[in-house]
Amino acid sequence: MRLAKYLARAGVASRRHAEEIIRAGRVCVNGSIADQPQAQVKGNDTVTVDGELITEFEEKVYLLLHKPKGYISTVHDTHNRLTVMDLVKDVKKRLYPVGRLDSDTSGILLMTNDGDLANRLTHPSYEVKKVYLVHVNGIPGEEALMQLREGVVIEGRKTAPAGVRLIKQFTGTVKNEALLEITLIEGRKRQVKKMCEAVNHPVASLHREEFAGLKAGSVPEGAYRHLTDQEVSNIYRQVKL
Repeated sequence: MRLAKYLARAGVASRRHAEEIIRAGRVCVNGSIADQPQAQVKGNDTVTVDGELITEFEEKVYLLLHKPKGYISTVHDTHNRLTVMDLVKDVKKRLYPVGRLDSDTSGILLMTNDGDLANRLTHPSYEVKKVYLVHVNGIPGEEALMQLREGVVIEGRKTAPAGVRLIKQFTGTVKNEALLEITLIEGRKRQVKKMCEAVNHPVASLHREEFAGLKAGSVPEGAYRHLTDQEVSNIYRQVKL
């Protein structure tokens, strides 16, 4: 089995992040540093990450976290800033976030140790639905809304068609604003913000309302809950696992 896949299956990280860990020289196989994700691992090999022994079989955990603003969606931060790991300290399993929400973005974030699932949920070919509530500066007209729906060019590449609804307008204040609902099936870095900037309506605040059919419901900001077995099964079906 490829080393990156082994680490993902063991719940160390998603496949993509596991490759980064390996290339950073943090993984040893049978006492020697293994810095190639494609390295092969056999059943009797000893694998460690940062000196910690990894076993292939680990109980899978699936959490729905209602992320508040001010937390970074990463496992480690070199500047000692708050991360989403600070919100799940009482879970005695190795976890990592599926994808990322910016520090100033709130909303749904799935956390797990299921590397295969995390890899598919973040891979664009599976078109996992993400719904955002977006406050933007100014009131977008129909032309701007249609541009967002049909796709705008960001960083030289056009975005996929998106669902866009104008929910509410806020006028008569110092700065006019609007509330949009934007539904994406791709997940490029800072995509919603870049899309809105492209039509001259920069984001004032951003909240992810839904991810892969999951919503916060009664979970308050900063708290989490475990997914039900049915919810896990539904997500697995979405990504054909």
